[in-house]
Amino acid sequence: MRKTTARVLPVALAVALFGAAGCGSSGSGTTSDGRTVVKIALWNYQSTPEFKTLIDGFEKKYPKIDVQPVDILADNYSDKVTTMLSGGDTTDVLTMKNVTDYARYATRGQLLPLTDDVKKLNKASYAGLENFDLKGNYYALPYRQDFWVLFYNKAMVGKKDLSHLTWADYDALAKSLTHGSGSSKVYGSYQQTWRSVVQAVASAQTGGNLLSGDYGWMKNQYKTALDLQKSGAALSFATAKSQKVSYDSQFTTGKAATVPMGTWWAAALLAEKTQGKNPVDWGMAPMPQITENGKTVTFGSPTAFAVNKKARNADAAKKFVEWASGPEGATAVAKIGIVPSYTDAAITKAFFGVKGMPSDALSRQAMKPSKVQLEMPISDKSSDIDQILTEEHELVMTGEKSIDKGIEEMNHRVKTEVQ
Repeated sequence: MRKTTARVLPVALAVALFGAAGCGSSGSGTTSDGRTVVKIALWNYQSTPEFKTLIDGFEKKYPKIDVQPVDILADNYSDKVTTMLSGGDTTDVLTMKNVTDYARYATRGQLLPLTDDVKKLNKASYAGLENFDLKGNYYALPYRQDFWVLFYNKAMVGKKDLSHLTWADYDALAKSLTHGSGSSKVYGSYQQTWRSVVQAVASAQTGGNLLSGDYGWMKNQYKTALDLQKSGAALSFATAKSQKVSYDSQFTTGKAATVPMGTWWAAALLAEKTQGKNPVDWGMAPMPQITENGKTVTFGSPTAFAVNKKARNADAAKKFVEWASGPEGATAVAKIGIVPSYTDAAITKAFFGVKGMPSDALSRQAMKPSKVQLEMPISDKSSDIDQILTEEHELVMTGEKSIDKGIEEMNHRVKTEVQ
């Protein structure tokens, strides 16, 4: 097997090649030994293990196809792919990081239709597939379905019951776990700076619509988030943002006892432990809830592969997308701790059978939420609204605007700038 890592095309080089070739991939679309080349846009290849796992597995089954990653920094991914597509780029497979990007590219006619392929599937086996339904048409297939849980350091949390936390409970827990000062301080919680940490969870647990232009239902969740940082139980948003603090580093270095985060993180934590970079004995618990009613409502988003409408090798690209999203791809990623879209009893067993994966009752409970709401609804307005909500979120979390003023601005801007 060829080492895929040696064939990664870094984004800086990729951009240069695209520009030199009129914004398209250079060459004939085949290797010197006659293999069909499929280029795939993805992010942070070295630290995102499922990409290599899928590429290696696919190439093993289809040795006449050479999959070549185009590696893009995660923070720049959406903007970079948008620019690439606008310039007529011919990268064959595009990883859909979220459904907001998917809706943008699909409604602009930049993705190859996959509706006929979806009709052949057992839809009930694919979690998140319905989120790619655009008026009966599909332009991507999900290969993973992540949702948010509460990761926690078992040694720090001890015997505290995390099975049915409310947000009030969580606020109190984080404060009780906080200790020390200065460089030795340990925070009870770390809140990633993404707006979804507050807004998406509030939407899922209150029924609030992120596209509505009416965001009063976010208020209590913002109160909790701001109270955590005001009390010192969580690193301040401004510090986390300005210093580009990583949720992974906060947790694995023992700086934070708990972190609400997506299930995708489990694979990275397992990989770090194998490499000797993560000494933490960790587990997963259900996301805290607004009320304690026995149900766990959380939010999440599928990740998918799509075929560029201008793909150089569309047939081979479709073959990769179908394999990666189907049973064989699902089995491959489950074995490294990724939650696949396609699932059955054998795949679930494979997931919890991964070396180092916590399989205690609480972690298993966390992996069976009552409901997973899509992080951001699909709409041709999703991208613009996402931008507005992100801007106002940052102003509220840094204290530049009050909660009431921030929500007022969200309401006004969405209604006047988008709707």
